[in-house]
Amino acid sequence: MNRQRSCLAVLMCMTAASVVTQAQAPNQATPPQTLTLDGAIEFATEHYPTVRAALEQVNASAADVDVARSAYLPRLDSLWQSNRATANNIFGQLLPQSVIPSMSGPVLASASGQSVWGSATGALFSWEPFDFGLRHATVVSAQTALTQARAGETLTRLDVQNVVASAYLGVLAAQRTVIAAQADFDRRNVLLQSIQALVTNQLRPGADQSRAEAERAAAQTRLIQAQQTLTVSQVLLTRVLGSTQTSVMISDEGLLTQLPSQDIAATSAEAHPLAQLRRASVEQAHAQEDVLAQTDRPRVFLQSSVFARGSGANANGTFDGGVDGLGLDRANWAAGVQILFPNLFDFSALHARKAAAAASSRASSALYDESLLTVTSQQHTAAVLLQTTRAVAANTPVQLAAAQQSEMQARARYDAGLANIVEVAEAQGLLAQAEVQDQLARVDVWRALLAAAVAQGDLAPFLTILRQP
Repeated sequence: MNRQRSCLAVLMCMTAASVVTQAQAPNQATPPQTLTLDGAIEFATEHYPTVRAALEQVNASAADVDVARSAYLPRLDSLWQSNRATANNIFGQLLPQSVIPSMSGPVLASASGQSVWGSATGALFSWEPFDFGLRHATVVSAQTALTQARAGETLTRLDVQNVVASAYLGVLAAQRTVIAAQADFDRRNVLLQSIQALVTNQLRPGADQSRAEAERAAAQTRLIQAQQTLTVSQVLLTRVLGSTQTSVMISDEGLLTQLPSQDIAATSAEAHPLAQLRRASVEQAHAQEDVLAQTDRPRVFLQSSVFARGSGANANGTFDGGVDGLGLDRANWAAGVQILFPNLFDFSALHARKAAAAASSRASSALYDESLLTVTSQQHTAAVLLQTTRAVAANTPVQLAAAQQSEMQARARYDAGLANIVEVAEAQGLLAQAEVQDQLARVDVWRALLAAAVAQGDLAPFLTILRQP
């Protein structure tokens, strides 16, 4: 009995371990417990589904290039066929079709329902030694598609990095807002407790207590809203990280202690991944035009074939019995040159396809010009944003110090009976606003640096600034 219980316990443990392993399998991309901004960007770049899909698209485009290059290789097709059929041939012509099997041999004197064996085997070697540019144009088209896929993967990677970094900074800003809201609530709670004691001793009117209670309730509402924003921001960060966790903790050690003074080096708009993608689209459209321009050229093939056939039917109308016909009775070979000319009646359709390709090329060129305008505008906007956020970050400490001094003076005047509750509430409101603005101003500097790096099309300078001690 004890041995059975021991075996049952071991089996249950193994089953539980298997269930846990299977449950954790989909979460292999789970991020660490606490992430830095650099770590969050790196994690999302490696695990976010959109990035993986873009990488696979690059792999597919690279395979398409190999497929296009394979057109330069010769073909060698072979077959073996065995069949059992009647041999009632008939003289006459038959239009090309794919329903009635072909038949060779003379017309017999009379029809018969007897069937015989037949066999055939052969191999066809075909090679296009040269063309008029069609294969080269096809390869170039595939290569431009690969370039376009790579540019799309780079742009996707940049977009994911931007979204993750923005979400991370959003969580950081929400955390700082919660800290400021909590400090504001604590100050108003202390003030309310002090006023309650004064009202109890009839040193202050009850209206002061009512006002203090209203101010504390409003501060509590702002604190709840800030906590809600923090939770939503954490969920958003978890999603853009490509993780299935409910929340992710962030580490902002040293991020807001000292703001960097470096700027993001300016680059040309043509080097931005968006412009590169649009440029690749233009090249792809031109390549399609070149392919269509070569499709109405003749194609030359060198061909050779060896084949053999066997049949149980004879030219005199007699039929062999048994397995005769399964063997090969006659063998032949052939070699020659074949020239395929394009369909003359395909001219109008080909002309329409060329017109559509030309219009697509012009549209791609217009989108490329539009991308240059977009990138240039983003670069100018990011430069102005970085300049103004640094100016605000330099001014908020002055605002915060003045608000702290004003709140202390208003509180002292109120305790001395020289000010009313309205003055204290206004001073505390200004202090709460100054605290929030001071915290967010530092986050906004990092947001501006991120926007400047994204506008230049490369997050490497931003990461370099981020990793500096």
